[in-house]
Amino acid sequence: MKHEAIRKSFERFLRTRDLKLTSQRSRIFERAFSTHEHFSAETLYDWLREEEGPKVSRATVYRTLGLLLEGRFIQSLDVGRGELVYEHVTGHAHHDHMVCLACGKIEEFHDERIEALQAEASAKRGFVVVSHAHRLVGYCRGCVRKARREDEEEQRFGGGAATE
Repeated sequence: MKHEAIRKSFERFLRTRDLKLTSQRSRIFERAFSTHEHFSAETLYDWLREEEGPKVSRATVYRTLGLLLEGRFIQSLDVGRGELVYEHVTGHAHHDHMVCLACGKIEEFHDERIEALQAEASAKRGFVVVSHAHRLVGYCRGCVRKARREDEEEQRFGGGAATE
């Protein structure tokens, strides 16, 4: 779906809530849809403060993100760091996430086998899936390598307390 069509769809969604696309909501929408990064509400707020344009309050950022979530224009992802991160999903293919507990890296992936198993499990139970979020939490390749190097160095140089 093209950007302008998504924007028009957001405007229609707002009208169903008796709301308008204000200049502040427009800025938030444009900034959220201009990045391919996962971002927190605070990150989005900081981006908007640093850039030129109509002033946007923190509260307006949070409320507008809530509206974008409600309308399914964006998705939230709990990465286990005490705040949600968001990404725009309208017009993008479905994908799942791997979240690194050490560095916070978020890697997107898609696996047809996982999708097929979910569909099979749902069908067996007569469950109709509208959407799903699959999140794997662990350690990315880079952090695993770093931890192994640190463990090897500790073993080599004898980490721990000195004895008398």
